[in-house]
Amino acid sequence: MVHVLQSYIGGRYTASKAAETFDNTNPATGKLISRVEIALEPEVDAALRSAEEGLKLWSAMSGAERGRILNKAARILRDRNNELARLEVQDTGKPIQEAEAVDVVSGADCIEYFAGVAGSLRGEQIALNNAFVYTRREPIGICVGIGSWNYPIQIACWKSAPALACGNAMIFKTSELTPTTSAKLAEIYTEAGVPDGVFNVLHGDARTGTLLTSDPRVAKISLTGSVGTAKKILAAAAASLKRTTMELSGKSALLVFPDADLRQAVSAAMLGNFYTQGEICTNCTRVYVHEDIHDRFVDMVVERTKKLRVGDPLAPETQVGALISQVHMDRVLGFVAAGQKEGARLRYGGERVDEDELARGNFVRPAVFTDCTDDMSIVRQEIFGPVMSVLKFRDEDDAITRANATRYGLAAGVFTRDLARAHRVAARLEAGICWINNYNVTPVEMPFGGIKESGFGHENGQAAIDHYTQLKSVYVELGDVQCPYE
Repeated sequence: MVHVLQSYIGGRYTASKAAETFDNTNPATGKLISRVEIALEPEVDAALRSAEEGLKLWSAMSGAERGRILNKAARILRDRNNELARLEVQDTGKPIQEAEAVDVVSGADCIEYFAGVAGSLRGEQIALNNAFVYTRREPIGICVGIGSWNYPIQIACWKSAPALACGNAMIFKTSELTPTTSAKLAEIYTEAGVPDGVFNVLHGDARTGTLLTSDPRVAKISLTGSVGTAKKILAAAAASLKRTTMELSGKSALLVFPDADLRQAVSAAMLGNFYTQGEICTNCTRVYVHEDIHDRFVDMVVERTKKLRVGDPLAPETQVGALISQVHMDRVLGFVAAGQKEGARLRYGGERVDEDELARGNFVRPAVFTDCTDDMSIVRQEIFGPVMSVLKFRDEDDAITRANATRYGLAAGVFTRDLARAHRVAARLEAGICWINNYNVTPVEMPFGGIKESGFGHENGQAAIDHYTQLKSVYVELGDVQCPYE
């Protein structure tokens, strides 16, 4: 019997009145995982009403009380790491070695971090003549989190942890492609003691998202997704001036200078292109390598890429799993074909892997392109797949100018042993996140966000607190009212 996944509202799974569903399939096998009920008007309204009730209880707790509950949720996540990682693999197609080491653990790290922050939220006191002012950080109300399909449980944690720590309620709308683990997170929050309604999970399509983003009861929207989706949400949010945080697409650059540790730079480039099958928004899919070391860099990349093991995501030895859907796989293969047609040299990979049981899934062998130019589609457009484009550069100014010549500004990386150059280049790169001598390392302590069309606002770090609280100023008079009227 096929499992039917329902929305999680008010501390329990709730059947939708319309009983309209879509299929959730395993991208590695094509097998049906579950049928997922779509939340429409009745379920959205129920979620908002339960969030209003839960918010009254949750916001009235002290930060320390909320922190204790969130810490318990983090412990439960860690205890269930392997179980949740397997569910994540079935939904996303990523290798189990990644899901067990990163996905659930990073979510637990985030909840622990903001559990500690919850009890430290405070305003300031400002002394004046015969008066003083104090400020309060207060919850903003009901927040909506909209997740992406590449890191479902991590993104649900990254959005819910700061929201809940600050005393808000959150309704999390899952991706249609990966709905399973966010609902498990809701179960865990309930088990840890989060009041019913404070964290609801709705499944659905664009209709569900539109109902949430246009409802005046929602105070804030946080999206991880595409630029096109963000523009639609911003238009809907404008009607009631909702706060928004947008974490969007990227076409990031990695700059490798001639004095770099070559092996470390290659490792970073591979992580920044092939981890999670390349389905990471910050990936450095434009790798600019100085002409003096270009050929050695490429030879090393190709040699190591050939050793990557593409296979069953649940096999411990697999390093590259399945892309999220056949539609997405066809899109990635289309970019590979376009790269060759436009004159780039495909040094390795780029074909569908369909031997034996892998034929039922969406597997693509990691691709390495050289002889690329900045006007090629594989260099300009976000592919969101395992496709690396390597480009030559001559000097620092040339590399920076070309790296910045994009409408995106999510991330960038620099590899050099010259720390003066590293800081100088990082300062000039137009990106919200810059790594020096590493790539795609995202500790929860570090603010995460982009600029230009890669979005605005920040997740993680102390910066996230500003996005989930509102500041109230209170003026206290100690003397007489200065009134000019008799």
